[in-house]
Amino acid sequence: MIPVTTFKGRKVALFGLGGSGLATARALVAGGAEVAAWDDNPDSVAKAAAAGIATMDLHGADWPAITALVLSPGVPLTHPKPHWSVDLARQAGVEIIGDVELFVRERRAHAPDCPFIAITGTNGKSTTTALIAHILKTSGRDTQLGGNIGTAVLTLDPPEAGRFYVVECSSYQIDLAPTLDATAGILLNLTPDHLDRHGTMQHYADIKERLVAGSGTAIVGVDDSFSSLVADRVERAGTKVARISRRHALADGIYAEGSQLMRAHGGTAVLVTDLSGIETLRGGHNAQNAAAAVAACLAVGVDEKEIVEGLTTFPGLKHRMQPVARMGEVVFVNDSKATNADAAAPALSSYERIYWIAGGLPKEGGITSLAPFFPKIAKAYLIGEAAPAFAATLGEAVPYEISGTLEKAVAHAAADAARDPQGFAAVMLSPACASFDQYKNFEVRGDAFVGHVAALEGVAMLI
Repeated sequence: MIPVTTFKGRKVALFGLGGSGLATARALVAGGAEVAAWDDNPDSVAKAAAAGIATMDLHGADWPAITALVLSPGVPLTHPKPHWSVDLARQAGVEIIGDVELFVRERRAHAPDCPFIAITGTNGKSTTTALIAHILKTSGRDTQLGGNIGTAVLTLDPPEAGRFYVVECSSYQIDLAPTLDATAGILLNLTPDHLDRHGTMQHYADIKERLVAGSGTAIVGVDDSFSSLVADRVERAGTKVARISRRHALADGIYAEGSQLMRAHGGTAVLVTDLSGIETLRGGHNAQNAAAAVAACLAVGVDEKEIVEGLTTFPGLKHRMQPVARMGEVVFVNDSKATNADAAAPALSSYERIYWIAGGLPKEGGITSLAPFFPKIAKAYLIGEAAPAFAATLGEAVPYEISGTLEKAVAHAAADAARDPQGFAAVMLSPACASFDQYKNFEVRGDAFVGHVAALEGVAMLI
C-alpha cells in the first residue's frame, strides 16, 4: 500500500467504494487523512464501514471544511451529467481528483526521480503496459505494475529511489489527475470511445493528450490524425516527443517494417529486433505495442539488449491473443477478451490458417465486419446464443458447425486442425461476443477454454 501522506490531517471526501475506491480510502486513512466515504450502493457502504472506513452521506457533509473530493473513475465527472457529489464539491470550490493523482503527489513528495511510465490509448494499452513491466522485471529492476490494468495504483509499494512504476491510465483516470507527470507517457492511438462519458471525440482526445503533455518524454503513435496532431502540439509546447508507427517509416522514432522494429534518427534507421518468431507479439497492432514499449524503456534508461531480451520472453496478456498450448504444428490461442467483432479482428488478422471458435451473447452488428478475414478461416465452431446468426453470416463463405458448447468446440476444432493438410494452424477462441449466456465473464470463459485444451491428448501446455 502507498499511504497518502500528502493529505495528512486534512478532511477528504471520497465517493465510490468499489475495489479501487476502497483501496484509496484505506491508503488515505493510512496516511493520516480524515476520510468521509460514501457510495450510492448501500452494500458498498456497509462493506467499507465493516473495514473500518468512516462513512457518511456526503449530501450532509461540511463541504467548506473539505480539502478534496476523491472520486472513483467510474463515477461521471462531466457527461452525461456530473454526479451529485461532483456538483456539491464544485459549489464549495473543492478540488476533485482520483487515485492516480494521489499517487503522483506521493511520488513527487517522496521519490520524485523514481521512473514512472504511464500508458493510455483507445486500444492496446493493457498489452503495452504488461509488456513494459515484463521488460523491466526481466532486466532485474524493481517494478510496480498497476492502474487500469486491474491493480489499484495505491495498493502498490510506496515510491522510493530505483523503483519503477508502470501504470495504465484510462481517460476517466486522466480526467481526475490534473498534475500527472510521468517520466515517459505513452499515447498509443485514438478512435471514438467512451463518448457517453466525454461528450465529443475532441474532448476525449483532449483528455488523453494531458497524459503525454505532462510527461518528460511523450511517446505518441502517429497512425491516426488525432494522435498525430497531439504529437505536433506537445512538441511545439517544448515536450520531448518520440513518435511510433505500425504503418509508416519515420525519419525519427520507432516504427514497424513488416515484423521488423526499426529505430530511426535523422533519417537513418537501424534494426532493433524482428518480432516474427514471438508468438505473443503477432500482428501489426502488437508491433505498435512493442514499438511503444521500446521507446518507453529507452526513455527510462534500459539498455537495448535488455529490451530485446524482454520482448523475446514476453508471455502475453492473459485472455488476449494468448498462446496456451501446442499439439504438433497446431497452436491453441485464448482470445476470450475479444467480446465484439472489432476486438476479434487483431487475432484473426495475425494467423493464416484458423479453426475459429466464436459465439456467445451477441453484440450489435454481429460479425459482418470480419468478412475480410473469412478466407483465413478453415472452419468455424459456433457456440452460445449467437450461433444461428453467425452461421447465417458465414453462409457458404466459411465451413462451420454449430457446436453449442465450448468443450465440444475445442474437441472438434483440435481434431480437425490435427488433420489440416497445410500443417501449421491455430485453434482460436476469439468469440466476438460477450460471455454472459454461458459464463460469468470473459475471464471464466478463457479459463474454461484453457481447461478443455489441457484435457486433450498429446497437448503440450505453454502456460
